[in-house]
Amino acid sequence: MRYVLAMLIAISATAFTTDQKIYQTKSGKVSFFSSTLIEDIAAVNNQVDSKLSNNGQMIFQLAIRGFRFENATMQEHFNENYMESDKYPKAVFKGRITNIADVNFDKDGTYKTAVAGELEIHGVKQNVTTNGTIDVKAGKVAAKSSFKIKLADYGIKGTLIGDKIAKELTITVDCKYD
Repeated sequence: MRYVLAMLIAISATAFTTDQKIYQTKSGKVSFFSSTLIEDIAAVNNQVDSKLSNNGQMIFQLAIRGFRFENATMQEHFNENYMESDKYPKAVFKGRITNIADVNFDKDGTYKTAVAGELEIHGVKQNVTTNGTIDVKAGKVAAKSSFKIKLADYGIKGTLIGDKIAKELTITVDCKYD
């Protein structure tokens, strides 16, 4: 009887995992924007590694030094003064789509999503909740979201922050999965 029960559990577990589909990309896009009266600051990173499962689990990881600015001096200050990129080389988001039942990965459409998880930047982890969309078209999946973070929540100070950088940044995520 134990053997039969163990086999049933193993078969059930195998059937469950084979239904799981994982979408991935190594060329996702994350950008941020800061606006003050003194100057606007924008940067983009097109080397975001992300995985999204049809069970709602998701992860995004990127190298901080992968952000590109129009102004090389801004990029240098960002990496050395603010983000301390040598000490904190990456940012990671691990979370899940909380309303995954509303998303049909097998049917073309745009699905509104609610996302919750943990965002780690500058060595500090914070819980984040935001809204986004999952677009499904001809079997291809894309995820998009935009949300705000406060620099102080992640211990980002820098010697030049003052009035040059807004205390809150808008982060935009745009990933097209294989």
